[in-house]
Amino acid sequence: MIKAIVLIQSDAASIPEAAQTIADFEGVLEVYSCAGDVDLIAVVQVSRHEDLAELVPGRIGKVAGVLNTDTHIAFRSYSKADTEAAFNIGVD
Repeated sequence: MIKAIVLIQSDAASIPEAAQTIADFEGVLEVYSCAGDVDLIAVVQVSRHEDLAELVPGRIGKVAGVLNTDTHIAFRSYSKADTEAAFNIGVD
């Protein structure tokens, strides 16, 4: 699976509607509104790079109010849960 983080700039008046529309797309795991240089952050997971190409510019980029997207593909996870699971392999 391919996981990516999509940083989304949106028209301020459209943030709630854009966020909900994006959250409803297949392949979108979570959408966060946030402060800073971007208005929304979407965490997406798809099977193929072609699916990512369809989702981000093909769907997210066309949502009313979305001005710009910046996609970052994740290579490896360093979450606490993943680290603990790795150290517990084979332990019953």
